[in-house]
Amino acid sequence: MTAYSTDAFDNAKQWQHLCQSFGLMDATQRNPATSIWLPQLLDHEQCEKLLYHLTPIIHSPSLKVTASLLSKRYAYLATAASLYAMTVYDAGLDMSAQNCFLDYQYTDRLWQSKMPIHDCRVSHPTSSKDREKWREMVVKNLFANHLALLWQVMVDVTKIHPRILWENTAVRVYSLYEKKITTTSPIIQEKIKQDYAYLIKEAAPEIFGIDHNPLKRYDVKKIKLTEDSGLIRLRKSCCFYYKATDPMEYCSNCPLLVVKPKKKKK
Repeated sequence: MTAYSTDAFDNAKQWQHLCQSFGLMDATQRNPATSIWLPQLLDHEQCEKLLYHLTPIIHSPSLKVTASLLSKRYAYLATAASLYAMTVYDAGLDMSAQNCFLDYQYTDRLWQSKMPIHDCRVSHPTSSKDREKWREMVVKNLFANHLALLWQVMVDVTKIHPRILWENTAVRVYSLYEKKITTTSPIIQEKIKQDYAYLIKEAAPEIFGIDHNPLKRYDVKKIKLTEDSGLIRLRKSCCFYYKATDPMEYCSNCPLLVVKPKKKKK
C-alpha cells in the first residue's frame, strides 16, 4: 500500500493563495512567448540560449551572474509553493522536471516570472503514520528530480560554482519556514517544526540528488553585523547581486559586507 493518495486540487482558496503568493500557475494559462518547459531547459544549448537572452534584460555582466540571479528567482518559485502546500495543506504538488515550466518574464528591473505546472493534481498522506514516507517523496521530487538537474546544467554551461546555486536555494527555504509560513493552529505549527527539522537536519543527501544536504550545510549560526541590526544568517558565498545593480547594492546577508582584518606581516 502506498503512503499517499492522489486527487484534484479542489480547494480553490488554497490554490489561489499558492498562485498569488508564490507564483504557481496552471500551465494552460502560461504565456508561450515567455515560458519554457523544464526538460527543454535541461538541454545545454537551450539553457545557454535563455541565459544569453536574459543577460542584457536583467543588466547582468555575464552568463555566470545571470545564472546565479535566475537561480534565486527559480529556487523561490520551485520551493515556496510546493513546501508551503506540503506543510500547511498536506498537499504534495508534482514538482518533478517533466511537470514544470518556467515563465521568465522580467519588467522594470523586477522578475514577473511564474512557475506553471501541467498536472495540478496533488498527493496526500493516507495517514499520519505514512506522512514521513509521503514527505520524502514530495521533497525528493522537488530537489533530486528537478533542482539538482537544472543546477548541474547551469554549472556545465556557465562554470558557476554549484555552492552558489545551492546556497541560493537554501536561503529561500530558510525564509519560507522562518518568515513566510505563519499560523495560529497548533497542529500546523507542529508540522512546520517537524518539516523544517527534517529538511535542514535529517534529509539524506540522495533526497537532494547530490552528495550532501545543502540545507544543512548552509544553516550557519545567525549573527549581528552591527549592534543595531537584527540577527542574520550570513551567507558563505556571494550571489553576485551587486554586479547587476546600479547604483551598487548588496544583499543584507552578503559575506562581502564583513570586512576581514588584514593579516599582520611577520
